[in-house]
Amino acid sequence: MDYLNVSEYIHRLETNVSADKVSPDLPKKICQVISSSLGKPLQYCVATVVPDVKMSWGGTNEPCAQATLVSIGALDVNKNKQHSKAFFDLICKELQISPERMYIHYINAPSSDMGYNYSTFHDILG
Repeated sequence: MDYLNVSEYIHRLETNVSADKVSPDLPKKICQVISSSLGKPLQYCVATVVPDVKMSWGGTNEPCAQATLVSIGALDVNKNKQHSKAFFDLICKELQISPERMYIHYINAPSSDMGYNYSTFHDILG
């Protein structure tokens, strides 16, 4: 990853939607979806929204987005379908983008690969 967030559950959303059309509450709403959908404590959730990205989808500059969700557990082929629905429902509504113009990349990280509070989640979670 080329960005750093301290969290057990990270969501990074990049979009070509302009900043003035992105609610300042969107990161908070994404954190709530992460916590609810993944069944994880809100205190460990971090969401980053990066608007105004120079981005093209299918050769056009119509509104689009890409997201990455990093989690320790709570991800698998069936759960990711449920997570996708929750994230697409929120993000497509908030950003007024078509669900055909957004990808979500799920990364199931080992607890030893997530640093937190001078250690890793391996020490915290076992």
